[in-house]
Amino acid sequence: MLNQQLARMLVPSELEIIKMYRTSGRSYQIEATKRSKQEVCRRCASLCKSIYDHRWVSLRDEPVRGKLIFLKVLKRRFYCKHCRKPFTEPLPGVLPGKRTTQRFQKSVMWACETFQDLKRVRRQYACSYDFIYKAHYDQLERKRRKHNMYPWPKSLGIDEHGFRRNKTYGRREFVTMVVDHKNKKLFDVALGKSTNELKAQLGHIPGRENVKSVTIDMCDPYKNFVKDFFPGAKIVADKFHVLRLLSPALMRARKEVSGTRADARAKRLLLASIKRLGYSERRALRTFLSKHSVLEELYQWKERLHKFYRTPGYHNASKVLKKMISDMAWSSLPEIQRLRKTLRKWQEEILNYWLFRITNARTEGFNNVAKLVKRRAYGFRSFENYRLKLLSACC
Repeated sequence: MLNQQLARMLVPSELEIIKMYRTSGRSYQIEATKRSKQEVCRRCASLCKSIYDHRWVSLRDEPVRGKLIFLKVLKRRFYCKHCRKPFTEPLPGVLPGKRTTQRFQKSVMWACETFQDLKRVRRQYACSYDFIYKAHYDQLERKRRKHNMYPWPKSLGIDEHGFRRNKTYGRREFVTMVVDHKNKKLFDVALGKSTNELKAQLGHIPGRENVKSVTIDMCDPYKNFVKDFFPGAKIVADKFHVLRLLSPALMRARKEVSGTRADARAKRLLLASIKRLGYSERRALRTFLSKHSVLEELYQWKERLHKFYRTPGYHNASKVLKKMISDMAWSSLPEIQRLRKTLRKWQEEILNYWLFRITNARTEGFNNVAKLVKRRAYGFRSFENYRLKLLSACC
């Protein structure tokens, strides 16, 4: 009696239990049949009551406390008098052609994301690696279709990270991540970063006219792609990438300087904004910079960039940027001239930050998640599988 009550809790309500018995040390089998006396024909949608024949079907169901559950269902084939053809009745929670329930596959996906390795999943669920692989990515694809079916959002962030090295050409391949700023989730992933590659993979998504702002780092391929693909969108240069334009030059100049232990402490403060330093730290930094003219000039221009981003209002920021670009023409340092050329080229995109006040911080955060996903999997061979894992992890 107790076994019958437990079995009723395990099987769907549409099934009627025939019997339940233990087949081995950790597995149980439940024999059942459907309660309904009539079914709807899938071809003509007419109601059928005439039974053509019967057949037994074995199914794997979700384990319970480490015990394996097998369902043996007596499926009926009904005869449709309108179509004059037989058809097999559907089972709740089982897709056509499958020999496992959907909750079993969802349980396998949960185990893949929770357990330390697939060997533990295989031991717990007593199934092959091939089935675990297929069930996991099949559930990820169903999850993606459920949550990612909506048109282009209003605000986007675009950034890339390394994926793998192409064995044929020997060059590094990149993955482009498109982030929805409003919903705070990863919108889609594409292989490559050129305009043609992104168009081919993202062109099927409707609603390109919805996009009003796109944040990118100062990358020409992304700039060309946004102008061509989103004609009504404004490009916003990421604040973090603008502020770090002089960081490599500062680091190179810092390595060429040697000094005392006090100088070594001051050298660590070069990349920090002076607004965050205390009185003693500022004094030590000024004392150190007074001994090195090149380093001092680079640091002053770096601080002008930080001060520029503290300017209130679009028009004031435009005046400050034009004045800064004009003053850079008098510098003799090649690093400052390169910075001046970059600021002139991206002047409009940099100033758009004051119109939208958005950055690519969330996109960079999802890039860190992507690196963690790759590290846990020891790399991916299939981009489609990598894309499904990222969409699941960042949504």
